[in-house]
Amino acid sequence: MELNELSKTIIGCAIEVHRQLGPGLLESAYQECLFYELEKSGLKVVREVPMPIVYKEIKLEHGYRMDLLVEDKIVIELKTVEELTEVHFAQTLTYLRLGNYKLGLVINFNVSRLKDGIKRIIN
Repeated sequence: MELNELSKTIIGCAIEVHRQLGPGLLESAYQECLFYELEKSGLKVVREVPMPIVYKEIKLEHGYRMDLLVEDKIVIELKTVEELTEVHFAQTLTYLRLGNYKLGLVINFNVSRLKDGIKRIIN
C-alpha cells in the first residue's frame, strides 16, 4: 500500500476512535483503541516500538518508544494535549530519522474536530 493511501486509512481509523470516544481521555486509551481499529482494517501495527539512540560507536537504550508503527512505514505519535507544539513535531521527526522512515503522523485527540489535531511529518 502506498504511503498516502496508508495514511488516509490511518486517519480514517483515528477519526472513528475520536468519533466514538471524543476528547478528554488518556493517551493510552486512544492508543489501545486506534491499535484495535488499525488491526481490524487489516494493517500490520506494532505498539511501543523501542527506538534506541546510536551515538558514534555506542547504542543508548533509554526507553524511547514510538507509540505505533504501521506497516513498518508510518510512525504514529499520539498526544492528548491542549495544543501541539514544535517539540512534538521534532520528537516525531527524530524518530523518523533514527528509524529511517519517511512519514509520521502526530495525532492529538484532545480537540473538538480530529482533523484539527493531525499533523503530517515528512523525513
